[in-house]
Amino acid sequence: MWFLMTNINICAIFEILLPGHLMVGYMTLNHVILVRIQARQLYFNAQYKTNKFFMKIPEHVKNILSELEKAGYEAYLVGGCVRDLLMNRAPFDWDITTNAKPEEIQKIFTDSVYENDFGTVGIKVRHSESETEIVEVTPYRKEESYSDKRHPDKVTFTSKVEDDLARRDFTINALAQDSKGKIIDPFDGQNDIKNKVIRAVGGPEKRFNEDALRLMRAVRFSAQLDFEIEPKTKEAIKSKANLLKMIAHERIRDELIKMIESDNAEKGIILMQDLGLLKIVLPEVEEGVGVAQNKHHIYTVFEHSVKSLGFAARYKFNTFVRVASLLHDIGKPRTKVGSGGEASFHNHEYIGSKMAARALERLKFPKDFIEKVYTLVRYHMFYYNVGEVTERSVRRLVKKVGPENMAELLEVRQAERKGSGVPKAEPYKLRHLKYMIEKVSQDPLTVGMLKITGHDVMQTLKIEPGPKVGYILNALLEEVLDNPELNNQQYLLKRTEELNQLGDKDLIELAQAGKEKLEGENEKEDEGMKGKYYVK
Repeated sequence: MWFLMTNINICAIFEILLPGHLMVGYMTLNHVILVRIQARQLYFNAQYKTNKFFMKIPEHVKNILSELEKAGYEAYLVGGCVRDLLMNRAPFDWDITTNAKPEEIQKIFTDSVYENDFGTVGIKVRHSESETEIVEVTPYRKEESYSDKRHPDKVTFTSKVEDDLARRDFTINALAQDSKGKIIDPFDGQNDIKNKVIRAVGGPEKRFNEDALRLMRAVRFSAQLDFEIEPKTKEAIKSKANLLKMIAHERIRDELIKMIESDNAEKGIILMQDLGLLKIVLPEVEEGVGVAQNKHHIYTVFEHSVKSLGFAARYKFNTFVRVASLLHDIGKPRTKVGSGGEASFHNHEYIGSKMAARALERLKFPKDFIEKVYTLVRYHMFYYNVGEVTERSVRRLVKKVGPENMAELLEVRQAERKGSGVPKAEPYKLRHLKYMIEKVSQDPLTVGMLKITGHDVMQTLKIEPGPKVGYILNALLEEVLDNPELNNQQYLLKRTEELNQLGDKDLIELAQAGKEKLEGENEKEDEGMKGKYYVK
């Protein structure tokens, strides 16, 4: 720690090390350059009587500002990085704006890329042979008309930084800071940061007409920063909500994920519903609004869903678990039978898993993401009671869910329990189930865990590759699921020869019978849960 003596006061300056790495992408028209930024940034905090915070920016960013100024141009940090500096947060990236034109920027920084219609030049900063960072530098600009509600039809370079700030979305982002710490703040963004307010720059309806993704960004910032959206901006979001339908699903997905990954994800979903955005983005979740459950639930379906998400966020569960916690009961409104305390929701997990998959497909989530969330929603109603469920049943549960998904499935169960208002997220029986899962984890749960392979089957029976090999392996697996001690090569090879005496039809029926038995046990377990807990 150092102490800085001035004629104003004494300011403590701390050196902070931010460990870890951040992934960023720089998009050009022809390619994407992926870069890894090592987030090892030193900051100095110094609070003066003006209550402004000045933090030391990375040397390579300061050098870019300095080189532009040496060449006779103005240069400012701009947007979210300035907001984060003022909030004493670590910026994710550093954006610079200047009155230099793109070709003038490239004359100063020859190792740069410029392949877009908006004037943005990407300056390459090489930290090592394997680490390259892109810092974006954009000329001051004005933008005119947004016919697609996302991108400007015309961009005009300007000589005033205030013009550039006037085109930005919210006052907290319409900030610029030069290398000496001077802040340009024509829209009183610093005051809105102090008061924790999201406010559109200028007329909010005009801002949302220009770029409808700002509707989602407002909610996302509210959740990420725990700010409140001021009344006029909020009313404009409500009136312009339908414009969101013009935005690419991928862009909406990205904003949604950033919000769900925030500490205040529950707040974000509630705000989306209040502002009319949820019914456009996730109408499946909106269906739960006002849908009462039964005597075992104190919350509506929607309230329970967002509270489950809120718990998952508070406990830092991963994105898969958070999304599954939000979506796990979306099948309830469509499966509800009866009313009042005796209402039931049979098979809502089956319906809900299909609804979840379709919703995520619509929002262009990756296939593997969709498959995992589908699995977590589909099996979140698993039944387990100490003394009632056998090791065989646990093996079958792990087999159908997948060993790689079990920890996350248990987290979804914890989240939905807390979302139901129960005091303990992990009761004794869940802890006991974890013990049982670990106990049976070495038992054969898939064909690949059998002590013989398809090659062994073909060699023993002297047959060519074909469906029969799979029929035999699946029939063997059904046997060892019930009795893992049978999973030894000697027995399996002998049993293979016995099964070979059966025709294909009988083999298929044998394998199918095992699957039906498994499903029958699943149904029995599900009914046990439904009878005890009034299926949610």
